[in-house]
Amino acid sequence: MNRFALRDRTDSLDAVTQYEDIVRILTTQEFPWDITQALSFALFRTYAVPSIGVLLHETREFNERTQKRYDDTVLVLDAILEHGIASPVGHSAFRRMNQMHGAYAISNDDMRYVLSTFAVCPIRWVGEFGWRPFTSNEVEAWTHYYREMGRHMGIQDIPKTHADFVAYLDGYEAKHFAFDARGQAVADSTLELLTTFPPSHLAPKKLVKLFARTLMEDALLDAFHYPRPSALTRKVFRSALQLRGKFVRYALPPREVPKFGRESVNLRTYPKGYVVEELGTFPKTCPVHHHRPAPAEDVAPASAQGAGGS
Repeated sequence: MNRFALRDRTDSLDAVTQYEDIVRILTTQEFPWDITQALSFALFRTYAVPSIGVLLHETREFNERTQKRYDDTVLVLDAILEHGIASPVGHSAFRRMNQMHGAYAISNDDMRYVLSTFAVCPIRWVGEFGWRPFTSNEVEAWTHYYREMGRHMGIQDIPKTHADFVAYLDGYEAKHFAFDARGQAVADSTLELLTTFPPSHLAPKKLVKLFARTLMEDALLDAFHYPRPSALTRKVFRSALQLRGKFVRYALPPREVPKFGRESVNLRTYPKGYVVEELGTFPKTCPVHHHRPAPAEDVAPASAQGAGGS
């Protein structure tokens, strides 16, 4: 296939009725590495919203079983992508996801925000680091896919267009990003996990974590009280990713065989296989103490953290 064969295929499909096919091609063939990275870093954004970060900390899942929590998330979403939203496997995956979310008092606004990170962050990542940006048809399909995902999750007032998702994401972050030591602890655990993924596991952890910080905006870094990398450090690491995109464009052919999330070497919890219905956690009641005020020293506005060195 020529380098643009998959783009031509997605643009030949109807974004309104064939959005699952388009998203499947984008995720498993056209941009599998980029979209995986984008969604991994999208996780950090959710931790910076205290109502989400604190909840994740108090469940202990992201702190004590970080690998399993990561794997479960990937596999549940992967089952929906591979088999289809309306398939029996897709229904089982949604049921599992909704059972887990339903055990906690999560606001519709927070659910809608997390959905927005999935709808927006991969498009932004690919636009900056991918070998080409999404086409307008692909953006529309991506939006329809996550609107349908949100509907199956019972989320209300889902943004209607990509621009609506962007406005909601940016507005929510501007209003809600703030420091909380518990959200920071969840981010720390996830950063530690990222250092174990190939090929990052071959590099010094300090370097991997610095690289990760160069991909976070100042507002996100401030929400975790992470030091801001220098402008030069950001330029070096981000330019490296952009060079990778050029290499993919000019040196690699399109992927002819889809690569699903379940095939990733980063997933290590289920070496003997798994059943979708058994993924995740099964809390009988919500294990989180709600409305418990955070210790005064643990909470501060995100803007309280100034710029630091790399």
